[in-house]
Amino acid sequence: MAKLYLLLAALFGGTGVVLGAFGAHGLRNKVAENLLEAYKTGVHYQMIHALALIGIALLIQQLGAKTSLIVSGALFAVGILFFSGSLYGLTFGGPRWLGPITPLGGALMIGGWIALFFAALGYSK
Repeated sequence: MAKLYLLLAALFGGTGVVLGAFGAHGLRNKVAENLLEAYKTGVHYQMIHALALIGIALLIQQLGAKTSLIVSGALFAVGILFFSGSLYGLTFGGPRWLGPITPLGGALMIGGWIALFFAALGYSK
């Protein structure tokens, strides 16, 4: 599981840099300012949670594949897809039903942090 989360972190981190550069150079003056801000928010959260996935991978290597860590990583990964993905889709004129997907992705990310909290509670050295 640690390898999967590390691979996802690299994928999300790398695509986050590409999407951030594209947003800064390719979208300026091409989409409405509010959509550009939403796009930037998607990139920002994607990058934060890519780093969080690196942390989860390292914790799994150190502590073992505890359920709370596995759940945390899964929630971060799916949260990125839903939260950031829906914001990217809306920026490019995707269907309006993507709008309600964004807070669902945010809730998944929050759930990932809660699962990490429970992993920390169960940690003893």
